[in-house]
Amino acid sequence: MGLSVGIVGLPNVGKSTTFNALTKAQNAEAQNYPFCTIEPNKAVVPVPDPRLEELAKIVNPQRVLHSTIDFVDIAGLVRGASKGEGLGNQFLSNIRETDMILHMVRCFDDGNITHVEGSVDPIRDIEIIESELIFADIQQLEKKIERLKKQLKADKKIAPILAIAEELKTHLEELKPVRTFEKFDDEHFKALNKELRFLSAKPVIFGANVDEDGMLEDNDYVKAVKNYAKEVGADVIKLCAKLEEELVGLSDEEAKELLKEMGVEESGLDKIIRTAFKRLGLISYFTAGVKEVRSWTIKRGWTAPKAAGVIHNDFEKGFIRAEVIAYEDFIKYGGEQGAKEAGKMRLEGKDYIVQDGDVMHFRFNV
Repeated sequence: MGLSVGIVGLPNVGKSTTFNALTKAQNAEAQNYPFCTIEPNKAVVPVPDPRLEELAKIVNPQRVLHSTIDFVDIAGLVRGASKGEGLGNQFLSNIRETDMILHMVRCFDDGNITHVEGSVDPIRDIEIIESELIFADIQQLEKKIERLKKQLKADKKIAPILAIAEELKTHLEELKPVRTFEKFDDEHFKALNKELRFLSAKPVIFGANVDEDGMLEDNDYVKAVKNYAKEVGADVIKLCAKLEEELVGLSDEEAKELLKEMGVEESGLDKIIRTAFKRLGLISYFTAGVKEVRSWTIKRGWTAPKAAGVIHNDFEKGFIRAEVIAYEDFIKYGGEQGAKEAGKMRLEGKDYIVQDGDVMHFRFNV
């Protein structure tokens, strides 16, 4: 299954530099993937998972394939985007197609890099973009409410949907994003959100872009972003976009050494990808054979047949059973045969809920 993250941000906040780093990561991995033609504004990058390399040491496959995540560079955001200013309409439609937003925010001072608003103020910058998303949601919701009012005359069952829509409109008019709406789990709200795909309902990761000095200790800008994120239920990843771009060109050992010198253990891009996975409720299971060791992305809570379907629809349609070995057992007993001899391979049926890290082999008949 695909996972798409839209990168947004005002000009000169590090959005383009971050996307460039992701594009370099994509190009570095491109030879491992069965597709090569990628849109100019999209970077398809591997999800870091050290477990794949450990599996590969045992299986010695011809290739190793990570799960991937799409990062989309959302162009054209300016004040007034919700009214069609700049490339506003294109900007908003591009965001609507993504699963999550990576909101890049400038958290450093540099007199050589001008700020479109004249000064560095990450909270103001965040609120500009959040407001544009909210305004766009209000416009869309108002049109829906008008349609619901007309439908209500002929169908009284519309009443609870209209009521939740009007509650949501009041919430938005207080400049609160949809994701903080207290009835987010209401079935009528879910129906509305599925139809309208509210922009401000999407999970957000704030990318607090700092200079190299800001990597060691949070500056006041980063602290402000973290406080804001806590209030709105978002995640924050601190990164130095310039450093991320440099890291992609280094070997793994060189990158680790540079990060160590900066006082951090993991690159910001890796943190963003892992956080996106977790926030969207995604997990990975593995297939391990001599041709390839591969990671597959599924939603937490999926059954074995549905998980098999991400490999091929026929796997789900003709599912018979799954042979399952927990990742830890696969490593501990040196592979499939050792795990099988130790009694650690299980046969699971259609009701089995796949666990993160399961090494699986599917039996099917079509």
